[in-house]
Amino acid sequence: MSTTAANPPSQFSLIRTHTKAQLLEQFRIPVAVISAVVFPALVLVFFVVPQSSVTENPGASLSAIAQLSVFGVMSAYLFNYGVGVAEDRANPWSTYVRSLPAGPLPGILARAAGAMLFGVMSLIPVLVIGATLTSALESFTGGDLAWWRIPFAVAVWLLSGLPFLALGLLIGYLCTSKVAVAVTQVVFFPLAFAGGMMLPPAAFPEWLDTFSLFLPSRAARDLAVFALTGEGLEATTLVCLLTWTFTLGAAALWAARRDQGRRFR
Repeated sequence: MSTTAANPPSQFSLIRTHTKAQLLEQFRIPVAVISAVVFPALVLVFFVVPQSSVTENPGASLSAIAQLSVFGVMSAYLFNYGVGVAEDRANPWSTYVRSLPAGPLPGILARAAGAMLFGVMSLIPVLVIGATLTSALESFTGGDLAWWRIPFAVAVWLLSGLPFLALGLLIGYLCTSKVAVAVTQVVFFPLAFAGGMMLPPAAFPEWLDTFSLFLPSRAARDLAVFALTGEGLEATTLVCLLTWTFTLGAAALWAARRDQGRRFR
């Protein structure tokens, strides 16, 4: 009497299951979800909205919205991976799951999907506040900019955060969970400030403006502003962003393999 082996689950079903588990775990802590989503909007409310010179200028308003949007995406990507992966490595259940023959890809893609969801969620309040409390929409209603730039900008913002996703993965695989929290915070805020996400680069001293051109955060910020406003984009911006993406991606892959070799050989 012969038996038929059950069909193994597909990669898609594994990714879907991992994603569902990741999201359920994160949504069980509403405070963490709310803080991650609301923080960029609070920066907009407290640091941009009170400045009438910015809110009454449609171009300046759009630039502020763009840079704070990519700020939210950067935060979601970096903390989701930098802290989340480190916590998974300390979790016995996650360690067991990594030892299964499905491989690391479903878990990595599931966490990426969760990070992107949080990135999208962080964009919504920034866009709503920007549309209601600034003059940003005048550029679209007046015909200066086409409406397709808004969904295009959202897609660009999510993609421009890829170097920070890789950086978070690198931190998560190299650090323990407690160390990862501190390292992520120490890395995040200087990168965000020096990248022009809290203050426009025009307000920087010359030395900081020049230095920031070599940072992934400045490249992501400039690309984000271009996507929404159509302002001129330097070719070096794309080169910088791609270089950082591939460099940090390679480093994250090395860290993941190093961790896999040490714990599962």
